Amino acid sequence: MFKYLHQIWRSTTLRKKILFTIFILIVFRIAAHITVPGVNIDALSGIFERNQLLGVFSALTGGSMESFSIVLMGLSPYINASIIMQLMTVVIPKLEVLSKEGMEGRRQINKYTRILTIPLAFLQSYGMIILLNQSSQGQLIPGIGDPYVIFPIMIIITAGTLFLVWLGELMTERGIGNGISLIIFASIMSGMPPIVGRMLGIAQGGDTTKLGYFIIFILLTIAMLIFVVLITEGQRNIPITYATRATGGKGEKANLPIRVNQAGMIPIIFAISMMTFPSVLAQFFRGSASPSLQGVADFILKYFNAMNPTYPYMMLYFLLIIAFSYFYVSVTFNPENVAENIQKRGGFIPGIRPGSQTAEFLGNVSSRMNLFGGLFLAFIATIPILFTKYTTLSAGDLIISGSGLIIVVGVVLELIRQIDAQMVMHDYDKLY
Repeated sequence: MFKYLHQIWRSTTLRKKILFTIFILIVFRIAAHITVPGVNIDALSGIFERNQLLGVFSALTGGSMESFSIVLMGLSPYINASIIMQLMTVVIPKLEVLSKEGMEGRRQINKYTRILTIPLAFLQSYGMIILLNQSSQGQLIPGIGDPYVIFPIMIIITAGTLFLVWLGELMTERGIGNGISLIIFASIMSGMPPIVGRMLGIAQGGDTTKLGYFIIFILLTIAMLIFVVLITEGQRNIPITYATRATGGKGEKANLPIRVNQAGMIPIIFAISMMTFPSVLAQFFRGSASPSLQGVADFILKYFNAMNPTYPYMMLYFLLIIAFSYFYVSVTFNPENVAENIQKRGGFIPGIRPGSQTAEFLGNVSSRMNLFGGLFLAFIATIPILFTKYTTLSAGDLIISGSGLIIVVGVVLELIRQIDAQMVMHDYDKLY
């Protein structure tokens, strides 16, 4: 381990990139504690303990909600814009052509993504401001109904999201890489020490039962961590033979890897959005003058509320993750295109005819792998919810959520690959 770190430090280029990345992350953490002007921070105290849904959002944004910082929304608008653009590349032919044009096409799509982030951040900021203000009984922002009061705050929060996107792109270009993922990773990790401190404070107050459940969940998290690493790295290699004269007619052998978790975190993001949106709307309509709207809102908050998850909520959440796994993979993985590309390069899968049979074979393999991947995501996402239901811990007391664990593992594994690639380039430059 120390030898590996020493080798990293000896590489001048890699050392500068790591130090630059750390500097940008420090800037991000400073920004997360800069409060938006005109906000009554005292009114925020206790909101996140009473509202577990907001507590989960605050943990994913590194506590920026608890200080109502200029980066209140984090990178969620940019993530939503990225998902929308990724889906649109399949629907809109012009974007599909751009996605196949290499680096220049991806640069243009990234430009569209940043443009789409602006209206999404503006709209999401309005919804979050109203929700937080209602949760504080209107004491958070005095005179919020005045456009001259709320619009400047929305503009500041939107600018904060764009600032984070810029920081992420700086880390991607001049740092180690994957700047957006590293900012999300830093947000999740920064939320852990306050939770541990709060649990120790509770234990000193005499509530050892809650501390005991917390320790059990840490052990459970370690077990899930091992499982997530194994599944994230798991893949099935489809053997492919390419006809070539250079090998004396034997053919050049290669593999087409199909991962167990092909969809990554996207299905959980979709499912969380689908499950939380009705409860957020219900909180708005709970005080409605219409009895029918009040009844619908009370029903949603009773049976489909993330703050108090019921069995119907968990079952629907579980099934939505699996459904979105199939949906996302069906959009991003096209067996016909893959089979056509293999055939164009003179390749074939041993025992499978090129063309339609190859496409059918790849589709079946992808579907079976996606079933295991979807079940894996659903189990990891629902285990912490089950734990909070049968213990005295709340969602805000968990050191990390299932979705956060998948993000952390994915970012760390990718970071290791990036560092190893940089070290290989460093050794190559010394030889040549």
